[in-house]
Amino acid sequence: MSLDLPLIWIAVLGVAVCLYVMLDGFDLGVGILFPFARSPRERDAMMSAIAPVWDGNETWLVLGGGGLMAAFPVAYGILMPAFYLPVILMLLALILRGVAFEFRLHGRKRGKAFWTAAFTGGSLAAAFAQGLILGGFVQGVTVRGEAFAGGPFDWLTPYSLLVACGVVAGYALLGAGWMMIKAEDQLHRDARRWAALAAGATAGFLAAVSLATLWIHPRVAARWGFDGQALDFDRLLPLLPIPLLGLAGLALVAYGLMRDRWALPFVGGLMVFLSGFAGLAAGFFPLIVPYDIDFRAAANADNALAFLLVGVAILLPVILGYTAWVYWLFRGKVDVDAHYH
Repeated sequence: MSLDLPLIWIAVLGVAVCLYVMLDGFDLGVGILFPFARSPRERDAMMSAIAPVWDGNETWLVLGGGGLMAAFPVAYGILMPAFYLPVILMLLALILRGVAFEFRLHGRKRGKAFWTAAFTGGSLAAAFAQGLILGGFVQGVTVRGEAFAGGPFDWLTPYSLLVACGVVAGYALLGAGWMMIKAEDQLHRDARRWAALAAGATAGFLAAVSLATLWIHPRVAARWGFDGQALDFDRLLPLLPIPLLGLAGLALVAYGLMRDRWALPFVGGLMVFLSGFAGLAAGFFPLIVPYDIDFRAAANADNALAFLLVGVAILLPVILGYTAWVYWLFRGKVDVDAHYH
C-alpha cells in the first residue's frame, strides 16, 4: 500500500505550526509582560526562565516555513506574496528580540534599558504580526490561476487587527502561566495577577473573533453548520468538542488561579490554543490557500515528497528528543538573582 505523501506532509506542517505557536508563544508572552515587572532583577529572572528554550522553540517555525516551501511550493508561492509585509515584520521582530537577548546581559544602565525595550518591542511586534497573518489567512487570499492576484495590504482589515490583539492576549496568558511555573515569591504573585488579566482578555477576544468569523466569513460558518437561515446540527455536533476544549482550558485557567495551582493556568492556555488550531483545521481542511486551492493540488511531486520525508523522519525524533531533554534539564524554579548565561 502506497503512502499518502501529501496528507503526511500536511500533518507534519500542522504539527510544526501548532508546536511553534504553543512553545514560542509562551516565551513571546514573557517578553510582552516584560514592562510590568517591578525591577530589572525580576526581568533578569523572567529572561532566565526562557533562556534555555527560546531559540529551540523557534526551530518549529523553520520547519513549518521550510516544509511549506519544499512540500507545497504552489501554496508557498501564493501565500508569501500575500503576506510579505507581516512576514517581514515578524522576522525582523524575532531577530531584534534575539539580539536583545544577548546584548541586554552586557549593557550598562542606558544600554540595558534600550535592549529591554527592544526585547519587549520585538516580542510584541512578532506576536502581533503572527495575528495579522492568521487573520489575513482566515479572510482568504485572492488567487488567479496559481498566483496571488491581490494587493499588498489585503491582510490589513479590522478583522485581522482583532485577531492580532487576540493572539497577543493569548501569548500573554501563556507567558504568565509559564512564569507561575518558574517564578517564586513576589514575581509568582505578579504572574498570577497577569494570568488573570490575560485570561479575561483572551476569553473576550476569543468570543469576539469566533462571532466575527461566523458573521463575516460565510464559508467558514457553513462548515460549522451556520448557513444564515437554520442551524445544521448534523454538521455542528461532530465539531462541538473543539470549542468545548477551549472552554475547558479557560475553566482550568480559572481553577488554577483560584487554587494557586501553578501549572494549571499554563496547561489551560495550551488547551485554548490547541482548540483554536483544531478549529482552523475543521474550518479549512483540505484547503491550504483559502478558499481556492487544497493541499493536494499544491503539493510537490511524490518523489520529492518521499525524499524530503526521509530527512524529516530522521530529524523530527531528534528535535523532539532534544526539546524534551532541555525542558527536563532546566525544570524547576528561577529566582530574582538568577542570571542568563
